[in-house]
Amino acid sequence: MEGREGTGPWSRQDGLVAVGAAAVDLVGFTVTSQMDRGHVPVAGCLIVVAAALFLLARRRAPLAVLAAVLAVNVSLGWFSSVGQHYGAATVVALYTAVHHHRPAIGAAAVAGCVAVLQFVHPGVAGPSGYECAANVASGLFVAGAAVAVRRWQHDAARHRRLLAERAVADERRRIARELHDIVAHHLTTMQLLAGGARANLDRSPETAREALVTLEGSGRAALREMRHLLDVLRAGDEGDEGEATAPQPGVGDLDRLVEESRRAGLPTVLTTDGDPGALPPGVALAVFRIVQEALTNARKHAGRGARADVRIAFAAHEVRVDVTDVTDAPPPARPAVRPPGHGLMGMRERVALHGGTLRTGPEGGGFAVRARLPLPAGRQEAYA
Repeated sequence: MEGREGTGPWSRQDGLVAVGAAAVDLVGFTVTSQMDRGHVPVAGCLIVVAAALFLLARRRAPLAVLAAVLAVNVSLGWFSSVGQHYGAATVVALYTAVHHHRPAIGAAAVAGCVAVLQFVHPGVAGPSGYECAANVASGLFVAGAAVAVRRWQHDAARHRRLLAERAVADERRRIARELHDIVAHHLTTMQLLAGGARANLDRSPETAREALVTLEGSGRAALREMRHLLDVLRAGDEGDEGEATAPQPGVGDLDRLVEESRRAGLPTVLTTDGDPGALPPGVALAVFRIVQEALTNARKHAGRGARADVRIAFAAHEVRVDVTDVTDAPPPARPAVRPPGHGLMGMRERVALHGGTLRTGPEGGGFAVRARLPLPAGRQEAYA
């Protein structure tokens, strides 16, 4: 009842409420007049319609509208011997007054409405005690409904705000993970490539030139992916409709990822088993990010002489991702434990999001990342 459409003096909904109240009150007045007098006074019908028309302004001046409706309805006593009662227009006006004002004013509105209906009866004998009790009960019922609806609306609005804030927080965490993956991977690659180019600048200019070209490409890729994230954030802004955004990376981009790792100085082998088919986009992105972060960590921590092995197995019910790094150097007396940085935390959140499992830790003198991502049943039909 309290929604609003339009920006004029009244809304379309206000007009529908006024028409509905006028129709209900006209039917009631017609029936009671026919039973009481044997005919329906035209002037009385006009007064009923006039009282309902005041409801058009009920949102802008609730108390004034209530007073006007009561004043007009009082004059119906000259056309009908039936005592005053809560007609549709009176109920709507009282409900609006209580709904839009603080409790003290609402209580005064109820008291005034009951007093007018109880004691102001031109041309009609005073109401009985039964009618008095009915008027009081009706007023309290309308006020209680207005208070209950207002409280429900406030709770619903607060719940919507909480959901919106939670959605914003979740999106910020997701974007933070995406930015960390992008920046950590590409900056680590660029750092290693820059170091290799500097070392080979004098003795092998051609090798240094290739490293610099790869470094430039890695920087462009990082900017492109970050620009894509920003485009996603701006997707709802005005003027952005119709702008195409690049697709998120997936399984098809693993070859590029492995090639970048090789050029950065970490020999990497990619082995795939099975047919990826039509993977869900979220799972495909998770596979790419897990491999990306695992190779980034390997370049950071594996040391010289290390190599990486990436194995992806596609099955009907899951995708298995295994990324291991090993080194030809003698294993240390105590295996090094890599700190649980943001990369490993991001991997765990991605895997948990899809209901999978993730195991990370030292293995065979190196480090292993093993993820299992379940697939929905019938994925070929669902995602084809």
